Amino acid sequence: MASSAPPPSPSGADFSRVARVYDVLAGAVFGRAQRRAQQAALAAGLPLAGPAPQVLVLGGGGGWVLIELLRQCPAAQVLYLETSAPMLAQAQARLRQLAPSAAAQVEFRHGNEKALSPAEQFDVVVTFFVLDCFTLAEFPAAVARLQAARRPRALWLVADFRPPRTWWQRVLLRAMYLFFKVMVGLRAQQLPPWPSALAALGLQNRYQASFYGDFIWCQVLQ
Repeated sequence: MASSAPPPSPSGADFSRVARVYDVLAGAVFGRAQRRAQQAALAAGLPLAGPAPQVLVLGGGGGWVLIELLRQCPAAQVLYLETSAPMLAQAQARLRQLAPSAAAQVEFRHGNEKALSPAEQFDVVVTFFVLDCFTLAEFPAAVARLQAARRPRALWLVADFRPPRTWWQRVLLRAMYLFFKVMVGLRAQQLPPWPSALAALGLQNRYQASFYGDFIWCQVLQ
């Protein structure tokens, strides 16, 4: 159930302001690249997680990824953590409309990674376009919390922007951070070094694919 006073979202951002148009904006800029990256990570990772995995979805937004996850792994038990109340409501409505039989398999919780209890452990951790929201100062603690929520040999599914290597990637990334700073109050203004940070945890790369001119990556780590 949603808590009455959820922890603040990463970097203090309030994505409620763009909840109704977020998916439209993402599609206008990136086409289907973001969704394809998420689909690829789920397809590569969920079969490795067993027949009925316990899955944490952090920052799932309006629920598209939840429906896709349940489509690919119908028996999954899901904790859906989202800091935006309107996006959480959208995800709940989407589940009722498109996969009502799976309602008992999903717990919706209003909050971020700080809302996890120390006892909660998962077979799969899903962070799709979430790690880029943390400031450099916040990032290590957030990764540590998520790492602590993983069972031994649990999978970590990531889809996100990779550190830019070309001029157009740098320009686009700066423009995105500026847009979300103005629209939702995002404090992060540069991409954390998430590929090297996750590798430093000792996670092995089981699968990797790139999209949108190698600007978007997805990985399955274990």
